[in-house]
Amino acid sequence: MSYELTLQNAKNISDVFEMVKKVVREFIGVDQAGLLVGVSDLGGSNQGFIGAFYSLDANMIIINKMPLSRIRDTKPQIYNYYLFHIMLHEYLHSIGSYDEEQTRQMVYEISRNCFGEEHVVTKLATNMSAFIPNLLHPTELPQIQDSNIEFIMGIDKSNTNYIN
Repeated sequence: MSYELTLQNAKNISDVFEMVKKVVREFIGVDQAGLLVGVSDLGGSNQGFIGAFYSLDANMIIINKMPLSRIRDTKPQIYNYYLFHIMLHEYLHSIGSYDEEQTRQMVYEISRNCFGEEHVVTKLATNMSAFIPNLLHPTELPQIQDSNIEFIMGIDKSNTNYIN
């Protein structure tokens, strides 16, 4: 199955994460086991937001709910593409790519190789600002009330196949 079809058919964050891991393993030959993925309200505004971050100490990727909700509301057809993009970026951090510029370049190269130069995933890697109107919240959001992390079930399936 092509990368495009696999991404289009992804039903949840766990499916997208498995695709990210597969792509990185194919292109770089490295895998990171035992990684946790969660979503939390990291906030945002009409000025900007943090899409996700990788915590080295906790070995986890935290994805910001705000842009995910905004995309679901305004442009749901790019939801999986955006999710792939931010998870790829943070997953590369988890395997040891800590330099932001180098990581962005790797995200672009992997995206271009998997999807082609004109695909939305590659365009996100090239120029996120072109998508900003769909990602930013149109008004200032209230202060974050609940910063709990909701961990995603089924993450790292390929490394936990011994669990029934």
